[in-house]
Amino acid sequence: MSEDKARPSPAGQQPSVGLATGNLGDPASSPAEQVLPHFLRIFGSGTPCTAKLGLVRDLSALLEAADTRWLLGATPALLQELVIVLSRYAAPLQWEPEGGSPSEGPSGAAGAERAAEVSLVFCNILTKVEGAKDLEGLDSAVTGSILCQVAGPIFICAVTHGAERPWTQPRSQCEAQELLNTLLRVLEYKSIPEFLRGTCEGEHGWFVVVMQCLKPELTKETWEYNAATKYVFCFVLQEIQRPWLSDHLEKVLPPSLLLSDDYRVENKILGVQCLHHIIQNVPAAVLGQFNRVQVVYHALFNHLYSREAQLLQVVLLCILDVLPILERAPQLSPKPRRVTASDKVLQLLLTHMEAESQLSLRRIYAKSLPAFVERLGIRIVHHLKRLQRVIVGYLEIPDGPEEAARIAMLETLKCTIEHAWPRMTCRLAVILKALLKMMWDVVTDRSTTPEPVKAILLQRATKCLLLLNHCSQGQVKVLLQGVYQNCENEHFKECLQQIQEDPVPSLSTE
Repeated sequence: MSEDKARPSPAGQQPSVGLATGNLGDPASSPAEQVLPHFLRIFGSGTPCTAKLGLVRDLSALLEAADTRWLLGATPALLQELVIVLSRYAAPLQWEPEGGSPSEGPSGAAGAERAAEVSLVFCNILTKVEGAKDLEGLDSAVTGSILCQVAGPIFICAVTHGAERPWTQPRSQCEAQELLNTLLRVLEYKSIPEFLRGTCEGEHGWFVVVMQCLKPELTKETWEYNAATKYVFCFVLQEIQRPWLSDHLEKVLPPSLLLSDDYRVENKILGVQCLHHIIQNVPAAVLGQFNRVQVVYHALFNHLYSREAQLLQVVLLCILDVLPILERAPQLSPKPRRVTASDKVLQLLLTHMEAESQLSLRRIYAKSLPAFVERLGIRIVHHLKRLQRVIVGYLEIPDGPEEAARIAMLETLKCTIEHAWPRMTCRLAVILKALLKMMWDVVTDRSTTPEPVKAILLQRATKCLLLLNHCSQGQVKVLLQGVYQNCENEHFKECLQQIQEDPVPSLSTE
């Protein structure tokens, strides 16, 4: 938009803004109740896209030049209709991006330009409403009723175009951010969370209004038609936290499950992230009602069969927070032990880990394993046979300069020894051999692995040896005496020396 169109006309002159398709009128002679319906008729009468953009620019100039009381002459319902029509005009075209840079896609630069011009119109409306608060003799209910009608759609429009997306460009992002700031200022909120939840007890905020605006586009039949809907929903959800989110659980859980069940990986990730936010910010007692947590668990469990690294990463993080809610604390019982959800997840995880050859997936699996061992505690003894095979197999194979998988596997071994130490003696030979082999590979490694990473590997492996020495009553010290005496590598010998100096008495000295 050019500078001369954005500014009021010289003093004493009111702009008469119009196109060949019709005249929007003069704010000095035509009331808003006539001008705005006239604009809506022209706008919806099959006007070409280029002409519509000119109409929006004319409307922006008209609103900026008009008096505040002129705009207040329009009913709140009429202003709401205007905002909704322009929001749809600025919305991204109905498409589903398959990647690419933010400037690509069916909307292109024209779509971003439409959004920028519409944001300017909305800013002008809000500025007039803000100015009306200072007018003498004007009831505050007038401005309040207008804001009640337009704030929700304007907020959604600002969020849709305020971040870097395939349908946005720098100018449209800038105008949308300015629109969002103006909306918060007019409503006297300091932040988006305050806008959504309210600032004091008893105030509901605008979350319900925003979700009501999004609801028609969040059904199973409609959510895919607007590329922006899922991002707006995820953004709004992430801004509401404990304890406010539990009041809106019925509104946010179904769309989150719908997203996570999509066939596109990008949408699955968004859905799982939404579910994780819900799990973290809604009380367990509320999630436990009506089998909600079971529904979430089954949705996540199905994703464990995926081979998409990014999806698996968010799924494993989420399911670790779901399991404590799903399972009750273990109790002593004479009945046979029941297989829990944690057992089922770990069994599937270990099955996948044994056969996995892709390094990115091996790292993700390995990083999640210590948390599952901690979750099961002493019950990890029921998985020791398969867990031992996985630990030994992962310790044998380097996974790059950062050695993320082997570091995580050493942490897993440490946790396993701490929880299942009575069962470690019978597995001592296999584990000891795997640890020594890995340590020797590290100290003799001439690859690009950084020295700090090597130090971490040796430190954690030594810690595991010390724990094994404790739970075996000094057997490790006895078994490693010959290795220590004949070792010529200084780094390796320093690690073995810590075992020999361990004060735990060995069986041979008792």
